[in-house]
Amino acid sequence: MEYKVKTLAELTSAELLEIMKERVAVFVVEQECAYQEVDELDEQALHTWLEDDSEFVGYTRIINESDAVHIGRVLTVKKYRGAGHGELLMNKTLEAVQENYPGRPIVLGAQEYATAFYKKFGFEVISDVYLEDDIPHVDMQLG
Repeated sequence: MEYKVKTLAELTSAELLEIMKERVAVFVVEQECAYQEVDELDEQALHTWLEDDSEFVGYTRIINESDAVHIGRVLTVKKYRGAGHGELLMNKTLEAVQENYPGRPIVLGAQEYATAFYKKFGFEVISDVYLEDDIPHVDMQLG
């Protein structure tokens, strides 16, 4: 399993295409949410992903903003779910945040059903439930 971290400028066209294809597959098609999935934050983000023998396994996006470092677009490709790849991806993402933005607060917007997953890494719920694209979410911060 290989973990990669790149800025938008460092991505090859094939890597960018695979990232966008998988993000749209999960967040637009699978979750049935018609929204602008690719946005201006992609320009400033660190794009991170896991590969297994050059096959895309999962992805996260890291954005350094003024208030905190935000982790988003967390996904595991459907055929790899349930095998621990999400945990590996999240651990690697947290290492990448510490390496690139040491000492900064880390936050994310989690789908409500996934809060137990993020709590395994030390995240705590810091907001009430809110709807984002008609899906219940909460904000979480690494404690």
